[in-house]
Amino acid sequence: MATTTTRWHELADRILDGGAIDATEALAVLDSSDAELMEVVAAASRLRFEHFGNKVKVNYLVNLKSGLCPEDCFYCSQRLNSTAGILRYTWLNTEEAVTAAKAGIAAGASRVCLVASGTGPSNREVGKVSDIIEAIKSDTPGVEVCACLGALKDGQAEKLCASGADAYNHNLNTAESHYEEICTTHTYADREHTVSQAHGAGLSACSGFIAGMGETREQLVELAFDLRAKGVDSIPVNFLLPFDGTPLEGVDTLNPRDCLRILAMVRFVAPDTEIRMAAGRERHLGYLQGMGLFVANSLFLGDYLTSEGQPGGEDLQMIADAGLEVLRMEDADGAGAGPGAGEIAHAAAPVTAPAAPVAQEKKVAIRTRGAGTSEPANA
Repeated sequence: MATTTTRWHELADRILDGGAIDATEALAVLDSSDAELMEVVAAASRLRFEHFGNKVKVNYLVNLKSGLCPEDCFYCSQRLNSTAGILRYTWLNTEEAVTAAKAGIAAGASRVCLVASGTGPSNREVGKVSDIIEAIKSDTPGVEVCACLGALKDGQAEKLCASGADAYNHNLNTAESHYEEICTTHTYADREHTVSQAHGAGLSACSGFIAGMGETREQLVELAFDLRAKGVDSIPVNFLLPFDGTPLEGVDTLNPRDCLRILAMVRFVAPDTEIRMAAGRERHLGYLQGMGLFVANSLFLGDYLTSEGQPGGEDLQMIADAGLEVLRMEDADGAGAGPGAGEIAHAAAPVTAPAAPVAQEKKVAIRTRGAGTSEPANA
């Protein structure tokens, strides 16, 4: 019988040989002890490095329209009747959106994610986003663009693809068995349908979840296997930000070690899929964020949709400190060697000492800079 020290590496060996993890083993990853945690991370990191080398894909969010959403997703600061003190504004124009995107690109992002709140876009709004995509691609031909606009109508995914969009994000957010506990205005099946539409139109499917919303460990495993079955190309792993003024205000159940286990479980389930450390990593992983990059191979730079992240320069320094390299646009196809870690110090924000971990009781920092404001972006 394998010792706790070797069983995780035996699991990694089996997956590297073409095998797969089962649900019982995935649950065991989440149930592993703190004494085993470094072995769990080390075993999962073997899969990460096998498929992605030492590269980290940097993504940058541009919030095209903030707040004003009629949906009631319990976790969301932009939801119907939210009293969270977030920025609220209608659509950025093309020039404003391109300016915001360029801030992230200048800091090293190879993918820009264009996001708009709401149930889903009208055809006119899809046209507006298509114009923005074309402008970004014209300015920076090598950059990837991912759109995230909510539920799509027939033909809209094709329109976005034709304009140059590379990917479409629509998170499943939580397991199907838990979905009614976090939203009542649409269903899990509705979300599945949009993921399918995007994939069917030729867009890369980006779909992930938010951990820490009252789901069980079994439901996290259920969701990870569902994402794998859907063949999504990238999985953003978010950790709940319990905004004041939302139904999940004050919910804070995660610790840094559990967050690492969640990342590792998803890596074991989907070994060759891009896994992104997304919103909430600063709050919930704290000093262990850098360790998370040995399992995840992607992150968002700087700020999120309505909350502030750590300074973009600190994100880049964290990557360098881990001995990892930013994936450059010219290396996205896997060809050529990327720059050394010492060559990524061109961040738009200055590199400073790492921020102290955020105390659990600290309120979420509301974004007040970047898109929709006159303040510089955090990139």
